[in-house]
Amino acid sequence: MVSLKLASTDKEREDAFAVRRTVFVEEQGVPLHIELDEGDETAVHFIAYDGDRPIAAGRIREIGEGTGKVERVCVLPEYRGQRLGQRMMVMLEDHAREAGLSTIRLNAQSHAQDFYTKIGYSVTSPEFLDAGIPHRAMEKSLVPMENSTHAATDE
Repeated sequence: MVSLKLASTDKEREDAFAVRRTVFVEEQGVPLHIELDEGDETAVHFIAYDGDRPIAAGRIREIGEGTGKVERVCVLPEYRGQRLGQRMMVMLEDHAREAGLSTIRLNAQSHAQDFYTKIGYSVTSPEFLDAGIPHRAMEKSLVPMENSTHAATDE
């Protein structure tokens, strides 16, 4: 059974880092010193498990003026296509609402742009390279928690 949760222990954060290493470093060739960065110290991390196996991760940082930045959202290859990315984004957005944030920004890998567009994000930049991978900046205004159609659902 798949479960998603706040990574509140050192082990859970290490599990999130392990998923990120698999996806970004091993699969996509991002250097480890770029993938694991100073943002990890201040970010709130989330992790998904299939039983005891870590399978997806994501993080969010507050960057000021009611804005959060979602980063490092990833799902292991064999678990893609099961809506885990969407479920992770719902958790990240709900956390942002609870923290009083009104806007989320992210830098989406260009191949994932359609995924983010379908869940309400708009492109805010031309394509650029980050760690040698094409990206686009995207943004979404958050609906307050009491008005959210995703709040407290497991979609």
